[in-house]
Amino acid sequence: MPKRDSFRDFVLEQLAEVPDVVTRPMFGGHGLYAGGRFFGILYRSVFYLKVDERSRPDYEAAGMGPFRPFPDRPTTMQYYEVPAGVLDDPEELAAWVAKAIASASAKSGAGKASSGRRPATSRRRGQSGSRRPARRSR
Repeated sequence: MPKRDSFRDFVLEQLAEVPDVVTRPMFGGHGLYAGGRFFGILYRSVFYLKVDERSRPDYEAAGMGPFRPFPDRPTTMQYYEVPAGVLDDPEELAAWVAKAIASASAKSGAGKASSGRRPATSRRRGQSGSRRPARRSR
């Protein structure tokens, strides 16, 4: 049976006003998505939201720092810790999350056309259009 994560459950309760929020396990924590946009990280009982040049000053003014996946390295990601006062107020949190989703949308929308990835298909091997030709019977 999977272990319960009470902090994740609390954050999801606080995000009840935000539509279509889902979590996915990642790097020992959870990624938060809304409408397919990766907007937040839950890691070691800390909630981080996606920031951009417009929203980052709000986090810095509150004394919050960036997500550092490797504390011994200077690398940071564009996700900042959510202030406790914001996390405790669902309405205010929804406003901060809306900015994070907008930031994630702007970033992912710019890179989607040039990702270079092929779209996933549901064809089975041997069907027309697959990379592997069907075997001929003799």
